[in-house]
Amino acid sequence: MIELTVDELKSVAKTLKAGDRVLVSGTVYTARDAAHKRIFELLDRGDALPFDIDGAFIYYTGPTPAQNGRPVGSCGPTTSARMDKFTPRLLDLGLLGVIGKGERSDAVCDAFIRNGAVYFCAVGGAGALMASHVVSAEEIAFHDLGCESVKRLTVDKLPVTVCIDTAGGNIFKDEKQKYADQDKD
Repeated sequence: MIELTVDELKSVAKTLKAGDRVLVSGTVYTARDAAHKRIFELLDRGDALPFDIDGAFIYYTGPTPAQNGRPVGSCGPTTSARMDKFTPRLLDLGLLGVIGKGERSDAVCDAFIRNGAVYFCAVGGAGALMASHVVSAEEIAFHDLGCESVKRLTVDKLPVTVCIDTAGGNIFKDEKQKYADQDKD
């Protein structure tokens, strides 16, 4: 298991390989479909964004309301493909890492490689586990979106897996090929 902070990601991204299990600590921003649409509206108008994309780390989640003194309720990953139309541009603007679940389009995979960024996956259905690693949460933009508003989370040892690395390693494609090759034997 590799432990890293969000601040270290830029310097260690090239050493991470698809399949590596990682514990991430630091600041991540939540953004799902509706928030991405708003972020793009701001970009298209030339307006300031609610956080600096350059060097940022986005978690595709919409945390449920906090309970029992915790910073957030459940915060499991959202299907990443829903953000595919937005992701290449954000990566080109300096986004370093994304956490979600599921496969990405070829265009998004190419954008991760081109920008030296990393796609991490979290386990779907493990929202309570993921929430247990959230130390603090602050809603910073698009308050009217409720759970889909942009939040700044501080996470401690959030468990994720590298799904697409900077060299093009891709657990979805690589593992399918590995099993397809085994079937030939």
